[in-house]
Amino acid sequence: MTTVCEKGKCTGCMECIDVCPKKAIKVIDSWMEYNAVIDSEKCIQCNACHSACQNNAEQVLTKPIYWKQGWAQDDCVRMRSSSGGVATAVERAFIKNGGIVCSCTFSFGKFEFDFAETEDEVCKFTGSKYVKSNPEGVYKKILEKLKLGRKVLFIGLPCQVSAVRHYTKNHQNLYTADLICHGTPSPQILDSFLFDYGIRLTEVQSIRFREKNNFKLEQNGKRFAVPITTDNYLMTFLNSTTYTENCYQCQYAKIERSGDITLGDSWGSELEKSTQDKGISLVLCQNEKGKELIDQADLTLVDVDLKKAIESNHQLYQPSQKPKQREVFFKELKKGYGFKKAVKRCYPKKYLKNIVKTVLYNMKFIGGGRTTIK
Repeated sequence: MTTVCEKGKCTGCMECIDVCPKKAIKVIDSWMEYNAVIDSEKCIQCNACHSACQNNAEQVLTKPIYWKQGWAQDDCVRMRSSSGGVATAVERAFIKNGGIVCSCTFSFGKFEFDFAETEDEVCKFTGSKYVKSNPEGVYKKILEKLKLGRKVLFIGLPCQVSAVRHYTKNHQNLYTADLICHGTPSPQILDSFLFDYGIRLTEVQSIRFREKNNFKLEQNGKRFAVPITTDNYLMTFLNSTTYTENCYQCQYAKIERSGDITLGDSWGSELEKSTQDKGISLVLCQNEKGKELIDQADLTLVDVDLKKAIESNHQLYQPSQKPKQREVFFKELKKGYGFKKAVKRCYPKKYLKNIVKTVLYNMKFIGGGRTTIK
């Protein structure tokens, strides 16, 4: 098997697919890692894929010029968002000023990139996506819009932002926002989690990984909700079990960033609890384009304790650490035992704790809703 970069290091950015003139590349998702595989029969040895791959060259990253924490001034935007709604406020302002926004959206099992040209359209981008998305084909579309003189704001993971900048040669009309990223699992992991509830990802119309306190989705008109404190998918995500191999050696897990601005959760905030409960975003600005994005948006921004912000977001100084249970977890999944049994085998105490929490939630002793489809 001939791969574009070293085996296990592929980020799944898909830029190599977009640059290949012969469509000779296929990215293989094997649950634990992605690999960009070259079809030797189609390959013409042009080396375009190797040149495009971010793992084959040192990336240009920039240290922030200032840090803030804050939220969207529109309370509805803030409450619908996973944190403070800053991304939505920035998107709306960018469109209001004549630009186009490109970010990740979800529809019937696919996490792909789409464009928004009206303020109402940006709602499809709202919310964190705790899964690997697929940017295949979007690079060409972005470049086409840039060449037509349109300003484009791309919001994505640091590796995706780096790929967009490379593909477009960091076009003067390109604006970028990278997201502080723990790591991302294959969509197959999410499908396995949902399967235990009798749900197939391809049948899901909408999904919200973290709508303040719940994991929510809609399938065939039925709604499903799990409190995040009892959510095994989120538990394995937050303890770094389910990420693809490349995430544990991520070159973007540092203070220097790939985007004009960086957005994330303001963990470790010293603001009062009532303010934190509504959602607070961490905002890093790297350059003049970043200042333009922030200044034109309807935001409330306040100072942030830099030391606490870094300590509370380990991805700003090192990649996520691979837990020792990861290998066993994936072996259990691949045996077909199911997500719940894999969690029970690898994290028995946490699994039992989540069962108790679920019972208490359903009995409404600690607030919250049902964990079954209504």
